[in-house]
Amino acid sequence: MKCMRIIGASLIALHAGVSSLSAEVQSKPNVLFIAVDDLNDWIGCLGGNEQSITPNFDRLAASGMLFSNAHCVAPACNPSRTATMTGRAPWKSAVYANIQKMREVLPQETILPKYFSSHGYWAGGSGKMLHYFIDAGSWHEYFPKQETENPFPFTMYPKERPVSLPRGGAWQYVETDWGPIDTTDKAFGGDYLVANWVSEKLLKKHEKPFFLACGIYRPHEPWFVPKKYFDKFPLKDIKLPPGYKEDDLDDLPKAGKARGANRYFAHIRKHKQWKRGVQGYLASINFADTMLGHVLDSLEKGPNKDNTIVVLWSDHGWHLGEKQHWQKYTAWRATTRVPLMVKVPKEISKALPHGVTPGGVCDDPVSLLSIFPTLTELCDLPAKPNIDGVSIVPLLKNPMLKTGRLAVTCLERPKAFGLSDRDWRYIHYPDGSEELYYISKDPYEWNNLANKPEHKQKLVYFRENSPKDFIPIPKQSYHTYPSMKWVPFKGSKPPVSKPDGGRKEIVFINRKAQTIFLYRLNADGTEIKKARVFPEKHYVTSDLPGGVWVVKDRAGKILGHFQVGDRKAKGVIPAQG
Repeated sequence: MKCMRIIGASLIALHAGVSSLSAEVQSKPNVLFIAVDDLNDWIGCLGGNEQSITPNFDRLAASGMLFSNAHCVAPACNPSRTATMTGRAPWKSAVYANIQKMREVLPQETILPKYFSSHGYWAGGSGKMLHYFIDAGSWHEYFPKQETENPFPFTMYPKERPVSLPRGGAWQYVETDWGPIDTTDKAFGGDYLVANWVSEKLLKKHEKPFFLACGIYRPHEPWFVPKKYFDKFPLKDIKLPPGYKEDDLDDLPKAGKARGANRYFAHIRKHKQWKRGVQGYLASINFADTMLGHVLDSLEKGPNKDNTIVVLWSDHGWHLGEKQHWQKYTAWRATTRVPLMVKVPKEISKALPHGVTPGGVCDDPVSLLSIFPTLTELCDLPAKPNIDGVSIVPLLKNPMLKTGRLAVTCLERPKAFGLSDRDWRYIHYPDGSEELYYISKDPYEWNNLANKPEHKQKLVYFRENSPKDFIPIPKQSYHTYPSMKWVPFKGSKPPVSKPDGGRKEIVFINRKAQTIFLYRLNADGTEIKKARVFPEKHYVTSDLPGGVWVVKDRAGKILGHFQVGDRKAKGVIPAQG
């Protein structure tokens, strides 16, 4: 009997422990995690462009805290999203560039949804959260289905492309294009379907606390959205970017000038598409804002309103002519400054029991690296080991606090980065050249002060507080390279080469059961024999964008061809066709 009483007492204690653990998990706050792609500060609450119409971004900022001096960790999708989702800095993780594959470099790294699910959360998501893959094992549920590893639902695009900007050559990203589509939001799909899926989850009560991710793709290129969004921005009223200055590159070092002027902007101006491009970006932002509104409405209407933390961020900004640049990939503020908003209701977080004061604005420099440790602290989870970010919960408590920290934005190679403090910005290039700006009086970074003797001490300050140890870029497996399009021979001659741009590494992989022969075409159509590739072997070389490579069999019969694009790539000769 005594034994039975001991066992019974033990079972009661065990049951109590399980109940306590269950209650603890159940009491944790939910997280709505919203990522927006390629959105700079052109939203009302950040004041980047007075033409922008963003009532829902502004609404979220007014209900939580806006970090007006937030900066991306890297000005490109892959390294920025990898850093944000892992809490690891590029100079320590070695994920520097879009061309890399996160799981090749960091095969075991735990990302946010997996970390939350390992601590009792249900993790679900939709849309682009990582760089063109889902990481299926990190989620309980995803839309589209996680086993596809394709985060994009159906999106309606024009049948004939390009619509607005003709391609200037193989160097040009094919998605640099824009225009209205005469359709409804629902028929357009894309972010509408993402917002709809997330909204359905928010309208339901959940047994477990949830980590729910919403990846809004616009304003990422191409800037095609339903016509009604373009109609809000008549072309005759479009103003050029407020940060544009014609001679803005004159006071930059050689490395800065090379980083600034790019052929995209020159090509856009040549075809008189600058204002139309700005119109497309503004329309795409307004479309993204509308999708955000659907998600926020569902949160407000559903049962999760009072126990859900909301975090919204953008992976990086975008240049629309500032510094003679179009796209991203720079360390200037047009690319590094991003929206970051955090909403925490009252009485759901032990770390912040009074919640966030609605409408608060913090201008202390903040990095997206801080999102991971901030969320774990707010949700009372153990801190993730070996994390590089620092929690901003102290700033959520007191937005006027001055931490003395700097926000670091790392470019795609070691020793290339930008630093932001409250009033100044510093840029360092691998050759040692520098730029320095007094943002308080020069928000568009028009005046480089790096060579002014009176600012020598400020340069010393930034140098002393710069990252010192950069992990080298690891050798990338060619199997992870994007694929060049295989064009089977159907009787027509392959196009001649039109080489243009910087040299790219390319790898040809022979999947046929026979030996193949590679020929590189010249601009006049003549062939240069380059290599013989045995079955299941490969050939590594390099070429300029626009180069055409013909594949033949032993008898000299053309099997097909590849055309080199704007990045390193692999050309897979298929077993059939």
